[in-house]
Amino acid sequence: MKKLLATLAVSLFATSAALAVEMTEADTDTDGVISITEAQAVVPGLTEEAFVAADLDKDGTLNAEEFAKLVNT
Repeated sequence: MKKLLATLAVSLFATSAALAVEMTEADTDTDGVISITEAQAVVPGLTEEAFVAADLDKDGTLNAEEFAKLVNT
């Protein structure tokens, strides 16, 4: 059981680290959010409609959670 929990913890950490790198790479102006231009640079073929759908709080940008959901779907 301990081995399973350790494996899951390592997997979760690795996934979180990968998402952080993706967010960091996409956020080229380092303002902490992803604009449609930044998102389109890392998600080829991303439409404005898909971006707006991913923007759950409707603030015109994607926060880390919204961006993670976008790139992992």
